[in-house]
Amino acid sequence: MSHRNARTTLEGRRLIVRRHREERWPQAHIAAAMGISRNCVRKWLDRYEAEGDAGLEDRSSRPHHSPTRTSAEVEAQVVELRHRERRGPEWLGAELGVPARTVSRILARHQVPPLAALDPITGEVIRASKVTAVRYERAKPGELVHMDVKKLGKIPPGGGWRADSQTYANHHSRLDKTPIGYDYVHSLVDDHTRLAYSEVLEDEKGETCAAFLARAAAYVATYGITRIEEVMTDNAWAYKWSLRAVVADLGARQIFIQPYCPWQNGKVERLNRTLLIEWAYRQVFTNNQDRTAALAPWLEHYNTHRRHSALGGRPPISRLLPT
Repeated sequence: MSHRNARTTLEGRRLIVRRHREERWPQAHIAAAMGISRNCVRKWLDRYEAEGDAGLEDRSSRPHHSPTRTSAEVEAQVVELRHRERRGPEWLGAELGVPARTVSRILARHQVPPLAALDPITGEVIRASKVTAVRYERAKPGELVHMDVKKLGKIPPGGGWRADSQTYANHHSRLDKTPIGYDYVHSLVDDHTRLAYSEVLEDEKGETCAAFLARAAAYVATYGITRIEEVMTDNAWAYKWSLRAVVADLGARQIFIQPYCPWQNGKVERLNRTLLIEWAYRQVFTNNQDRTAALAPWLEHYNTHRRHSALGGRPPISRLLPT
């Protein structure tokens, strides 16, 4: 494969052939003009003679033969012993007479999960990996919506350290230890359009989540998404047992991400991050009420004006109205 300092790219190799065959340059002159050796010029001319234009393409630098590679029988022994004993490369290598580094490469080649991802008793995979992170997008609005909650610390009177870091550090943090609690930012995102709806609520209990879903469905309906087919959430208790009635009323089906795989609900997780950057921490709020009041105008901007990279630089509403 061509690297960043390569003297000859595919077009450069074609230039070598053209200068030699059509313009009748001597090979030595071609080499001098292009800053390469005569052997390099000869190599590409020979490949062109043998294979035509296909001979000028990049080739893998992988050797045709690897005589010192570990045999298939030994690799099978390593994998079988790993599955049976669930031990690390050092132990496996000592048992089989194979260097630990080689054992690590064999396990990686056979895509054997690390011990940290396995149950120590059963050997079953208990920690998910991002091999499940498959990018997708539903074909139409309302086909799938994502739902989640983000816990956000409330703002103390006066704005806390963000508003006056020196005074707060020297006095307030030492004198007033009263807990200020949290806000719970509930959000819903349509998979196809990225249309979003969020509310700041007092908790994340089941009835609160269910009521939010009903209001969120009514909100997206004002933009023309009158039918929600599936609702995706994580496996929180409030979602698993308290949304059934609302989901049924919507005529939808509830689906859950795999445990410990938050990226499967990635569209709303990304909204949570955007909320923090562009709303919650974009400016210094001196009280909690001001921050909460700023959410609705920001959402309006997000849905109707803010450019979204996944939508080709257009806002979510562009997928709902003629543009």
